[in-house]
Amino acid sequence: MGAAEEPAHGTGTRELYPFLYEASTDPVPVWADATRSSEGKATEIVLLRRRMAELCGDRVAGCAEQMAAAFACGGRLFTFGNGGSSTDAQEVATAFLRPPSGRPLPALSLTTDVAVVTALSNDVGFDAVFARQMAALGRTGDIAFGLSTSGGSANVARAFEEAARRDMLTVGLAGGQGGMLTELSENGVLDHLFVVPSSSVHRIQEAQTTVYHVLWELTQHVLAGPAKGSPQRAAALPASGPP
Repeated sequence: MGAAEEPAHGTGTRELYPFLYEASTDPVPVWADATRSSEGKATEIVLLRRRMAELCGDRVAGCAEQMAAAFACGGRLFTFGNGGSSTDAQEVATAFLRPPSGRPLPALSLTTDVAVVTALSNDVGFDAVFARQMAALGRTGDIAFGLSTSGGSANVARAFEEAARRDMLTVGLAGGQGGMLTELSENGVLDHLFVVPSSSVHRIQEAQTTVYHVLWELTQHVLAGPAKGSPQRAAALPASGPP
């Protein structure tokens, strides 16, 4: 296919990828743009992680201590979210249930059972898809862990409300201004809320990944007990490096 040819199987490709149809066939400008874009995004997430450490490093450590206390008393972790946050919720549950090191802890993602999710969505309503599961499974002393890039997911908010009624520990991750989850935090429904100050869904999810991996690591640290001569609290969010 020549540089100026429109592929027969697609429509609108020229608008989506205009550089493929430019007269010049020199790939250098395209690669240079891609390199600058990648470097800019990497810089953004490093700075955002540092900002999160400044904003909520101590609160993350405090949340991990409460999560460890809940697990130590027999509590279980329930995670939930929509779309990409659904995938993150599954990763959170997996990290706690089958950790690469440390102590396996009881955890379940409420997004993984397709039959339950689709049945509740069809028969009751999508806003209740997590709250109904929380009502059936949750009990006092468990942990509800919800993620939303906008903070505006009604089904996540309703799940937290149900969890609070059951006296569960509630932990939320959001982005932007925090949306509905900020209101729940102000009203005492959410015990812990970590809001990533960004308008980019990609950067929000990357920073949230860092937050929940640090929460997992610190929870394991607390459950294992501090090593002799070490501080009671481990350092919180890293400024850079892998999530």
